[in-house]
Amino acid sequence: MTRTVWLKADSEVGDWEARKRRITAGLEAGVDWVLVDEHDVERVRELGAVEVAAFAHGDVQVMEAEGEEPAPDATIVGKDGEGDGTVDLPADFSGSADLSALRANGGGDGGYVRIFDENYEAFAEAVAAEADYTIVVGEDWQIIPLENLIARVGEETHLIAGVQTAEDARTAYETLEIGADGVLLDTDDPDEIRRTVEVRDEAGRETLALQYAEVTAVEQTGSADRVCIDTANLMDHDEGMLVGSMSRGLFFVHAETAESPYVASRPFRVNAGAVHAYVRTPDGGTKYLSELQSGDEVQVVDSEGHTREAIVGRAKIEKRPMFRIQAELQREDGETDRVETLLQNAETIKVRTREGRKAVTDLEVGDEIALYYEDTARHFGEAVEESIIEK
Repeated sequence: MTRTVWLKADSEVGDWEARKRRITAGLEAGVDWVLVDEHDVERVRELGAVEVAAFAHGDVQVMEAEGEEPAPDATIVGKDGEGDGTVDLPADFSGSADLSALRANGGGDGGYVRIFDENYEAFAEAVAAEADYTIVVGEDWQIIPLENLIARVGEETHLIAGVQTAEDARTAYETLEIGADGVLLDTDDPDEIRRTVEVRDEAGRETLALQYAEVTAVEQTGSADRVCIDTANLMDHDEGMLVGSMSRGLFFVHAETAESPYVASRPFRVNAGAVHAYVRTPDGGTKYLSELQSGDEVQVVDSEGHTREAIVGRAKIEKRPMFRIQAELQREDGETDRVETLLQNAETIKVRTREGRKAVTDLEVGDEIALYYEDTARHFGEAVEESIIEK
């Protein structure tokens, strides 16, 4: 599921200067959407690249036909209407003006509903059946209505919960273990906006179950074309990447965060292995090291299996002497499997063992080395149910 952060920046926030400060903070933090009134759509686009949603006031189809305002990426109905309680909610939802607008061709993309009581919760469910985006803002109660809507609303809508803090966003993303698809953040605090975006990123990341395999061979192989992955992100001391000659068994190789008497630390770099090897990507796929180029994304993992994304700034290929590292582990079916990879013969390349970081030059038969094992084949980096032999 792709989580999103929407930033509320309509007239309720204040004058344009106040809205502009909030929007600018959101753009710098990396929000996905900005929700404004129609007259601010072009202003937002002048500030930066972001999806822009706009509250509709009046007849959406007439306004679009007359070209009164630049078209937003999504039009939201419900403000100053039945959705926010400005107009009394009809007992029979089928006669709702907001629902009529959503059902009309070109009449709106999303609905905005403030949850005052059970009737508005039911109305939000009706809106969700018609809308691509359903924004729900709790008033006196928040969690129970959100739980109910998550349980009842299908994948036909992107369910967005109104929040005011990053912790509120975390709760929304985790409710019923499924969570809301997005949050509508209402705050002027740039730090809170940034933290909410961080929570969004964390919610979309996987945690991998790393395991240890016994090293059965460490051999010098001669020289090969080796790839250093230089990222546009700094890595921590316990972080690295998953690389290997066999897609089913990817070795944990540390970033070059450690100082040495010979070279300075390069915490943006993972010396990843030979050009043929795989590296794991944030979507759960793999890429050959030889394919990487500036702008690609790779997955960074720490020693506990927590993951995040990093952008490749440069893939640096040079001929270097290599080691062949071979390791064996026991699969769930009781069978033993062998995996291996090629790593440069240098003290600065560190792998993860049960004892902690260890240079490949110090690695010995019998050491237990960390890796991510996935008993599956891959075709163009995608997992497939196919019999493939790697040796």
